Amino acid sequence: MTEEFLELADLITTNVINATKEVLTLAEAARYMGVSKSTLYKLTMERAIPHYKPTGKMCFFNREELENWLRSNRVAPAEEIADKAAAYCMKKGGKK
Repeated sequence: MTEEFLELADLITTNVINATKEVLTLAEAARYMGVSKSTLYKLTMERAIPHYKPTGKMCFFNREELENWLRSNRVAPAEEIADKAAAYCMKKGGKK
């Protein structure tokens, strides 16, 4: 029973540290983003995602930059596009 509590305490500590860290390792960033390490490594090799290599080998990631990257290239829902199209047509219709 004590061993289970120690494992649980270790898991909680790890989660708290990972939730408050600003700089993440490749493994932590992949877990945070919900992608595989190989996918994240591929994105770094393509220079598609911001990252840091202070020693020239290990990759590190800024949590805020990851969140901004994840929120980039928003795909609008069909209803929003239809509303914008209708508003555009109404605007153009009055300018003849």
